[in-house]
Parts: sequence; C-alpha cells; structure tokens
Amino acid sequence: VALQVAPGESVEVTLTVVATRVSASNFDADAGSALVDWSRVRVEAQDSALPPTLAAGVDDLRHLLMTDPQDPADLFAAAGAPWYLTLFGRDSLWAARMMLPFGTDLAAGTLRTLARRQGIETHVGRAEEPGKIAHELRRNPTGDRGTHFGAIYYGTVDATCLWISLLHDAWRWGMPETQVEALLPNLSAAIGWMTAHTGPATDGLLRYVDATGTGLMNQGWKDSGDSIRWRDGRIAEAPIALVEAQAYAVEAATFAAALLDGFGRAGGTALLDWAAQMRARVRDKFWVGHDQPGGPWLGIAVDAAGRTVDGLASNMGHVLGTGTLSAEESGRVARTLTSPALLDTFGIRTLASDNGGYNPIGYHTGSIWTHDSAICAWNLSRAGHAREAAVVVRTLLASSTAFEHHWPELYAGADALDRPAPYPAACRPQAWAAASAAALFSVALGPEPNAREGRLVLRPCRPSPFGEMTLHGMEFAGHSFTVHCTADGTTTVLDAPADLTIEVV
Repeated sequence: VALQVAPGESVEVTLTVVATRVSASNFDADAGSALVDWSRVRVEAQDSALPPTLAAGVDDLRHLLMTDPQDPADLFAAAGAPWYLTLFGRDSLWAARMMLPFGTDLAAGTLRTLARRQGIETHVGRAEEPGKIAHELRRNPTGDRGTHFGAIYYGTVDATCLWISLLHDAWRWGMPETQVEALLPNLSAAIGWMTAHTGPATDGLLRYVDATGTGLMNQGWKDSGDSIRWRDGRIAEAPIALVEAQAYAVEAATFAAALLDGFGRAGGTALLDWAAQMRARVRDKFWVGHDQPGGPWLGIAVDAAGRTVDGLASNMGHVLGTGTLSAEESGRVARTLTSPALLDTFGIRTLASDNGGYNPIGYHTGSIWTHDSAICAWNLSRAGHAREAAVVVRTLLASSTAFEHHWPELYAGADALDRPAPYPAACRPQAWAAASAAALFSVALGPEPNAREGRLVLRPCRPSPFGEMTLHGMEFAGHSFTVHCTADGTTTVLDAPADLTIEVV
C-alpha cells in the first residue's frame, strides 16, 4: 500500500502480524523450557536493579532452551535470537557454566548434546578433527558474513577446552557421577585434540587458521575478521594463538587431571606437567609493553610470525582465575582490566579506547559484550580481586537498568552516548548475555563446590556489591537452599540441607 504524507501532516498506521506454527520442531524456541525448574530462583535485594535483572535473565534463557533431536531428554541453550537460534559450542557451554549455581541439568544436557557431535575424522571443509567439539549446528547450510558453513561446523579453537571445564565444574556442583563417568571417553578424545595441537611440530601454542577461505577467519569468541588488532589498529595475521585460548587450555588440563584422578584413570600427572609447560609459554610469549605507560600487559595474541600482538583488549580478563598467572601477574591484569582505557561506565570494552582501530559500536573493536564483562568479573573474583570484581558488576547493573533488565548481546558504552546503545543486529535474547545475571552471584558469593565431599565453600565479597540481599533457589548436589547477605558481606545459609556442609569463610 502506497502511503503519502504531506508536509505538516501526520498519519497513524497499525500493522498486525499473525504468526501460525506450521509444524513442531525440536529446534523451536521453548522446546526445552519444560525440562528445567527455575521457579525458585529469585532474589530480594537492597539494590533495586538486581531482582529484575535476575528475573529477566532467567526468563530470557528459559525461552532459548531447546532439546537434542537425537535425545529429547537432553536440553541446551541456543546461542540467541534471531540469528543464532541453534546449538553453538562455546555459547551454549558458557551459558550452562554460568547457570551451575542453580542446577546441573542444563550443563549435563549441553555436554551430552555436544559429545554426540564430537569430531571423529579430519575434514578440512568443516574444520572437523578427532576429539574436537563443534562450533555451530545448522539445519540448513548458511552463507552469512561471507562464510559458508555446512550443517555442522567445527571452526572454534576454544570450545573443546571449555567442554572439559564444564564437565569438571558440573561434576563439582553435583552432576551425578554415573553421568560424568559416561562422558570420560569423550573427555579422553578432547584431551587428545588439545594436546595434539600443541605438540612437537608446533611452537607449543594452541592456534587456529581457516584452511578453506570460506570459514571463520578468527575462531575464538571474537570471531569477526577484524577483531585481533595491534595497538596501532593493524589487523594481525593468522595462524593466531589467542591469549585466552592458552589459559582455557591450562585450566582444562588441570581440570581433566582432577577428573581422571577422581575416577581412577591414568594420565593426570602428565596433564599437570603439560599445563605447567603451557603456563610457562604464556609467561614467555604474551607479556608486552614493559617500557610503556601502564605496562606491562598481556597481549591479545601471537601472530603467524611469532610476534606478540600488543593490542590492549578484554581477552586478558579470561586468563584470570584459570591458574595461568602468578599472584603478581594477576594483580597487573586486574589493574589494567579496570583502567580507564578498558572499563566503561557500562562494562568492559572489547578493545581499549586508545587502540588505533577502536570503535565504540564496532562488533569486537570497542563495543561491550555482556557475557565478556560478566566473565571478567567472575574471573577477577576467582583470582581474589573482589574489589575490582565488584566495580565491574556495578557497571553491568547500570547497563541492565538502561536496557530494562533484558541485556542484548552487545552494545556501545558511554563513549558513544550518555547511555548504552545496542548494536543494530544484536541478538536479544542471547544465551550467555542472559546467563550473565547468574554470574553476578558467583561474583558476590564466591562459591567453591565439591559435591563428592558434600561440601560447598562460600567466599562472599565484603562488603556486598549489592547491599543486603536474599538469594533463593541456589542448588548444590541436588539440594536447594537460600543465602542471605547483609550489606557488609556477612553471609548466612538459611536452609542448608542436613547431609551437606555449606561453609562461609
């Protein structure tokens, strides 16, 4: 219908859209929502932004849950709507990991769904390799962003390590041991992939390169083609070794050793030695800026020529808490991560504001990603930097308020406007953005679970970053309980199960 509006006039138009479901599908949104019960998960808090942020996050994530067509009893979180409403390796894994304080069902389903599709052969076209965890599953091939993926694509350097870490953490939170043990063959295959890619024929770093020219140029979580930049804005050349991928590998090897030892399997000592060697490589290869103001800092990557890419970026926040850094190194990262170049009013920038390629609304070149800031905050907390972690979660709550508590995938911070502005094509809801609401409580409470021993230790922030709060619906080893924190961080478990030990330190 043609519509003409004369100068000085106005016309009101109402468009009504009626959607009709043609056929049911296990990949439709909400297909898995009935398999979780998060009805008890809620918080009462002095900070008025916290309750609606948690409620919106849980609700958004629930609406992204799907079931595996190969076993509808297993569920996972689709990456996001509308563009990525399907299984993604790292996205689904991170969302499940963030939600562990509220139950292990999502983690268990995600682990098994990805294990069924674990790589079994070498196939260059889909980047498949034995033991590798997939990046993306599609019902139909896609050709977006100049790429062409088949029904399944394995172009990710980090999902395999993240799968191992989720298996370990789910075990510690109380995933039934029979279910964990059933995945040990997949664990061995994942370990094999990880260690093979840092073997004698390489420089010992976990690298990626698109061998086809039609896959992803970058294969970490910052997977856009222009995301890995030198300080002056130049784009780094592949093969690329990301700093966080090495840290994920250190953590995965350490956790895999604990799993093998816990189930009486051999190989744990060799993995700890491997992790120590990787830790030494990070120390040797990634520190840059020794003679510059604010230095030294962790570079974003090592490029094809073996040079350390000196871009200052949020990637370093993913290294904290993984066991890769010494206490002194960790302190350096905490200071840099919360410096004005990276920390915005509404979160942590993906790329520092003084980088030659900085763009506050660039996809991975200065925008703020909700999950990235949440992971950085959690890792700051895990590394013992409670004050810095609290500062970051306050910026996240500020952005949540601006978005009516439903976080988008990414947004521009205060450098662009006086309030955050969503990236034009951002997913909303998006799984790891929604699950970031749960990560706020891992920062506030510092949980350290050990279900095998029936013991959960809480190391709360003091003072509490949210003031007084009462969190309902936490779950450990299958038991639900409530935690109360006063403004000074004094923490009490109100209804601890009699057969479990929950200790506040």
